Amino acid sequence: MRLRGRKGIREALEAQPELVVLEPEPYKGRWAELFGNDRPIHVELGMGKGRFISELSALNPHINYIGVDMYDELVRRAGEKAHVSREEHGGDLSNLRLARFNIELIENIFADGELERIYLNFSDPWPKKRHARRRLTHANFVHKYQSILNERGEIHFKTDSRSLFEFSLNSFADLGLRMRNISLDLHAEEARTDLIMTEYETKFYKQGMPIFRLEAVIGKEALAAHQKQLSERQEPETGAEDAEDQ
Repeated sequence: MRLRGRKGIREALEAQPELVVLEPEPYKGRWAELFGNDRPIHVELGMGKGRFISELSALNPHINYIGVDMYDELVRRAGEKAHVSREEHGGDLSNLRLARFNIELIENIFADGELERIYLNFSDPWPKKRHARRRLTHANFVHKYQSILNERGEIHFKTDSRSLFEFSLNSFADLGLRMRNISLDLHAEEARTDLIMTEYETKFYKQGMPIFRLEAVIGKEALAAHQKQLSERQEPETGAEDAEDQ
């Protein structure tokens, strides 16, 4: 994909060091230092125009967010969305950074265990079989995610591509990953107000297209918490029987 950016875009990005990170490599293992706190770090890989990461960061000031994309123009647009979201919701931009970087080398900007959550929203499906290795849910990428996620690590994935979703299900399953909240039509009845929509998602929802979603549980603590929830759901309700016995 090629984007025609505005004249002077690089200068505009360089003028926002408090929000835009044009050279993220030096921050590998030091993102907490950049944010000035040890709060959880959630990252969106391929943030596009930035609506999702901007809204999410505005609504959750207790979490640090990083949006990553390789195109200057998309980083610029995401910056605009970030300022608009703060005008709507209040607060500041201290818990958000926009990094310009190629996701294929994601291990070069994040250290092992540095992240708590990764969002993959409407990634390029790369439909041709020979391009399968470029898909962001290919095993080669997932191995990298497993390294940079911490003990509470999760991957949240959404797409409008059935073929990419099926590929991703198989990819995660082949790696032995536990999946939950799997949906073949996320907004089947009505729009999910508890989840932030991306620009693409809003468009597809209005067109009546199904949105596919899943969460992959990666870290040991996340897995333990997930297993505990499953166990609690399976416990029989004994309250009524106990009352009759008394």
